Amino acid sequence: MSAVLKPAAAERAAAQFLSGNEAVARGAWEAGVEIAAAYPGTPSTEIVETLAAMPGVYAEWSTNEKVALEVVLGASMTGRRAITAMKHVGVNVAADSLMTMGLVGVKAGLVIAVSDDVGFASSQNEQDTRFWGRFVHLPVLEPADAAESHAMAREAFEISERFQVPVILRLTTRVSHVKRMVSAGERVAPDPRSHGYQKDVARWIITPNHVGKRLELRAGRDAALALETAQSKWNRIEPGSDRRIGFVVSGAAYHVVREAFPDAPLLKLGFSHPLPVRLARDLAARVDQLLVVEEIEPIVEQELKAAGLAVHGKDVLPLQGEISVPALERAVAQLLGASPATATEARKAKVFPRPPTLCAGCPYMGVYFWLGQLKDVVICGDIGCYTLGCGSPWHAMDSIISMGASLGVAHGMTKAFEGDKAGKPVIAVIGDSTFLHTGMPALANITYHGGNVTVLLLDNRSTAMTGGQNNPGNGRKLDGSPAPRLDFAKLVEALGVRPERVRVVDPYELPTFFKVLREEMKAPEPSVIITDRPCVLTEDFVRRRPLRVVADECNGCARCFEVGCPAITATRRERQTRSTGKVVDLAWARIERAMCTGCDLCAKACARGAIVPQ
Repeated sequence: MSAVLKPAAAERAAAQFLSGNEAVARGAWEAGVEIAAAYPGTPSTEIVETLAAMPGVYAEWSTNEKVALEVVLGASMTGRRAITAMKHVGVNVAADSLMTMGLVGVKAGLVIAVSDDVGFASSQNEQDTRFWGRFVHLPVLEPADAAESHAMAREAFEISERFQVPVILRLTTRVSHVKRMVSAGERVAPDPRSHGYQKDVARWIITPNHVGKRLELRAGRDAALALETAQSKWNRIEPGSDRRIGFVVSGAAYHVVREAFPDAPLLKLGFSHPLPVRLARDLAARVDQLLVVEEIEPIVEQELKAAGLAVHGKDVLPLQGEISVPALERAVAQLLGASPATATEARKAKVFPRPPTLCAGCPYMGVYFWLGQLKDVVICGDIGCYTLGCGSPWHAMDSIISMGASLGVAHGMTKAFEGDKAGKPVIAVIGDSTFLHTGMPALANITYHGGNVTVLLLDNRSTAMTGGQNNPGNGRKLDGSPAPRLDFAKLVEALGVRPERVRVVDPYELPTFFKVLREEMKAPEPSVIITDRPCVLTEDFVRRRPLRVVADECNGCARCFEVGCPAITATRRERQTRSTGKVVDLAWARIERAMCTGCDLCAKACARGAIVPQ
């Protein structure tokens, strides 16, 4: 297909300062991508956001990663180059269709850009996407920086079409978010002659009688890809004068090796699967010892050992997180028998601790204000801004597993508690976007089996934690154009919740919310409480007059701090007491005017009426 692509005059080549994610988007656009679909997730979000602003591309936020992958497969089947992007845990959601795509392949180029959150800075686990390349038999490209992200994204479509297979472009947080200069090029315009769907039952209908043939084709493709990686320009041996230790390295760790050991020979892997073992053998013959530097799992290390090479890796390097220069220096010192003290020690920055918290005025604060005060209740949490409910001052979570898991875990607990005198009420907390992502099947399961779960569906009209992206619950598409807005009350009714057990409340109305919560916790059947307030960082939110604390009325009880609003701070002042006339030193609350949104939650929590509008 690539032979019919022609240069377009939309943009001329120019140097641009881009992050890895922006560079992937630019490379995909230059390659003639027409369809892009994703579910937002740090650190991959900006890829499709960037593509959405480029001409000639249809881009969407799909309801989850599996749907996004299926959308781009459908586009590929019609001859359109397509790309999906997700974070590492998103691949787990997409895995069902992904496994079959390893057999049926693609028509037009299809790239799966996955950003692994190495060090789990914003994720519930640390995961190595390179395993999926081995598991599904897909080629894997690993850029080391934004410039390579751009170039590899372009080439990935060529590889995809040449071998009729999806290509995984494996990024990491550092590659996704660090910027550098990129030599942007021109877009190739898709030729309409490549468009169209051709019926091919033996390929696209993956029934048992078709699988055998596809397995044979996949085996042949694997062999051809192995030859491709052996001669790819992305896999190269860089000579060096210090031959005591050679390195096999991929991704951002390449720059770490070069910074720490600029004179060492190394094999840089960019087209890392299938693994070019012959190049590793060539390097091994030139050095005394071979060290595999990879993030996160010892995948290349194990494959080289299986090929009969004597290599070191995770026996001296960290088993988790990013590879740093000090860690690498210590590992090499250990291999060379030198004192670890000769290695550079990591510098620990002295910064004021900043625990994660909700934004000032967040509608979730009122929910957690009450949840944190419940006793003898199990609260199952989920992935999103409301995950922060596990922290101070609320401490209102008992489990957080994965997206959509709160409902399934809660259901299992209610079934375990049935007939148990020591059983407890169970609450499941989930956000609007997460509910649409993977929560709906779990709610249907609860109602079908009669699980006595009180579900808090926190609707803030955005996919908030990843940047406030639109979703089917707020009536706007990725580009901001209008779309039908889902009615969550009707939706949960359709999933089996009885109408009288569906309650819609304003989370800013603390007494009302708590009254509804207590009522629904007593209900002997599934119930759903929908909180309806927009995220304070979205266009739907309307600020109110900021509040202030009347110092003479504040007695320092700290009840307002239990709301958890970062706009409320503590200070001290001397005050003369009314009863004794003595001057005492008291703590009292203060509200930062610039941060306050006027949500009134702290005022409702204050029993003395000491918080009033400015």
